[in-house]
Amino acid sequence: MAKSLQFLTHGYDLKPEEILRSAMFKEEYSQMVVVKDIEVYSMCEHHLLPFFGKAHIAYIPNGHIVGLSKIPRVVEAYSRRLQVQERLTNEIRDCIQKTLAPLGVAVVIECKHLCMSMRGIQKQNSVTTTSAFTGAFANERTRSEFLTLITASLD
Repeated sequence: MAKSLQFLTHGYDLKPEEILRSAMFKEEYSQMVVVKDIEVYSMCEHHLLPFFGKAHIAYIPNGHIVGLSKIPRVVEAYSRRLQVQERLTNEIRDCIQKTLAPLGVAVVIECKHLCMSMRGIQKQNSVTTTSAFTGAFANERTRSEFLTLITASLD
């Protein structure tokens, strides 16, 4: 059990800002970059039960881009801590905004919480969605484009 808990909370040993800085590149790309359907596995800090789902993240570069794998690594760094989904959403947004200084950041996370499924209200199919936006994503048109892109299917 100790090894399991150590793995499930290894995010405390990770430095998300350093993860992003390790692969920042100067680039004059100024359109939205979206990484969607990033798997999220975390532990509710109130009940020590898992919650899991998907994160969808976008940013609009302002002179720098980041290696695409670094965005899921930031999600992993914050989600592998005792968490609440609301804080997780904001921490990811704030890390990307602070480190990359983009024109805007958008984060949407959708998760199922076992603390709602296994105990308490016992609703098996409920999904919690949180969102956090900065900069250009405060603009309704930009935000709508992001929401359309994360709900679209390429199939």
